[in-house]
Amino acid sequence: MPRQPDSAAAPSPTPAGAGGAGPAQAGLAGGGAESLLRRLEWTVLRRLDGAIHGNYRTLFRGFGMDLADLREYQFNDDVRHIDWNVTARQDTPYVRQFHEDREVTAWFLLDLSPSIDFGSDQVRKRSLAAELVAVLARILTRSGNRVGAMLYGDKVDEVIPARSGRRHVLHLMHSILARPEVERSGRTDLGEFLRNAARFVPRRSLVFVVSDFISTPGWEKAMARLVERHEVVAVRLYDPLEMDLPDLGLVLMRDSESGESIYVDTSDAAFRKRFTAAAERRENALRRSFTEAQVDVLELATDDTLIDAVMRFADLRKRRSQLAAGGLPHHLAVGA
Repeated sequence: MPRQPDSAAAPSPTPAGAGGAGPAQAGLAGGGAESLLRRLEWTVLRRLDGAIHGNYRTLFRGFGMDLADLREYQFNDDVRHIDWNVTARQDTPYVRQFHEDREVTAWFLLDLSPSIDFGSDQVRKRSLAAELVAVLARILTRSGNRVGAMLYGDKVDEVIPARSGRRHVLHLMHSILARPEVERSGRTDLGEFLRNAARFVPRRSLVFVVSDFISTPGWEKAMARLVERHEVVAVRLYDPLEMDLPDLGLVLMRDSESGESIYVDTSDAAFRKRFTAAAERRENALRRSFTEAQVDVLELATDDTLIDAVMRFADLRKRRSQLAAGGLPHHLAVGA
């Protein structure tokens, strides 16, 4: 339990012994990544095929990165394609034109720091991350796209190169599931992780930052720099217990980042009120950070269903596409 619960970097409050084996851990015990992926293909992907008719191209479109030509700027051109060097020389705005690239390269930046191993019921945040990555990676690779991953514990300690195919997805899943929990004192530095990722991923990609965003302050600038080159989706993991603490009596709470433990009386209504207020302040600060970095956010709770999460992501991508095309009405675009 953090001694300063109102801190923007406050770790998740972890009742000693909380968590339990989630679906991912169960899959590891009962046959590993192959068993888990087969279950997800049967229970999630088949239902998604029917829900969005298998048309994943609208969700994952490539980026036109091969320069084809330059031409003078015309009304309604995307200002992000202006070539400022040529514009300065010619004294007339010029835009870059690109060959269309339908292939997508996606990177999963996975925060596997200690707070990810928290879960108040049967599912931990790590389990949720593993299953979501498996589903999205399989959706991508079934269309011939490539996926890669960077795994972060207390440093970037594993990089899985971007490849395609079901076997590669199994390799990625095994790397997530087989990793031991990180034991350390100190705080997660998500900013360092994102800066390393920006240096490592050279070509424009679809980047999923999968984290609970419990970190030392300052990661927002690194996220904004990542957005300058890549299309970034922040997958924010959380547990309902991190938002609202119930009356559990006297509970031993452990700071999942530093390992420090302390007894707290959760039957104290004033304490629970302060806890909720601190959680709300952190939520507001987190949403401001995402807005300033201009990233799309997929909120994912441990009591969520994967199908609902992917459908929300599909809706998010659809609205993003409409905004880019200028096709969303202004009154809806403001709230998007």
